[in-house]
Amino acid sequence: FDVVPLLLSSGINAEYGAFRKFKLICEDVQGKYCYTNFHGMDLTRDKLCSLVRKWQTLIEAHVDVKTTDGYLLRVFCLGFTKRVSKQIKKAAYAKSSQVRAIRKKMVDTMTKEASTEDLKSFVNKLIPDSIGKDIEKECMDIYPLHDVHIRKVKVLKKPKFDASKLMDLHGEMGGTTDESGEIISAPGEFVEPTIQDSV
Repeated sequence: FDVVPLLLSSGINAEYGAFRKFKLICEDVQGKYCYTNFHGMDLTRDKLCSLVRKWQTLIEAHVDVKTTDGYLLRVFCLGFTKRVSKQIKKAAYAKSSQVRAIRKKMVDTMTKEASTEDLKSFVNKLIPDSIGKDIEKECMDIYPLHDVHIRKVKVLKKPKFDASKLMDLHGEMGGTTDESGEIISAPGEFVEPTIQDSV
């Protein structure tokens, strides 16, 4: 199966930033239509490099989590400590105990967000990065964070291929196609049989 890389800026959700790369895998072909499914997500190299700076602590965490529809995902997260207002000290370094506590909150939040959703809902959360904002809020009482992002998502295992579920994901149930690949009838729609010359 072919994997198609897709930058978010080239789609309809360009306002969420051009630094998220989504990978889609082609799972089925019907005529000239290619039906894809989520295969992974990554941040671009230039975005990652722009986040890393001096005088702050980088905190990373990852977790393996199963969605409600049976996909096993490995989700990576990263965040940075930030200086509070009126701080005189130049650096904003977290203690190792604070780093451990923040990492635990990251793992708990990622597990909660992914294990209670199906794959489609989870991917919809990745586009505006609402999980990163949740982690930021959760960790405020331990140490203030900024630039918290879901850095990467890998699909480790997927359930047995089901064509009807894939079509549901695309909002249509296939239908009958002609030689050129055009859908000529929707599923459940009555199709008049062709008249035969002889029986």
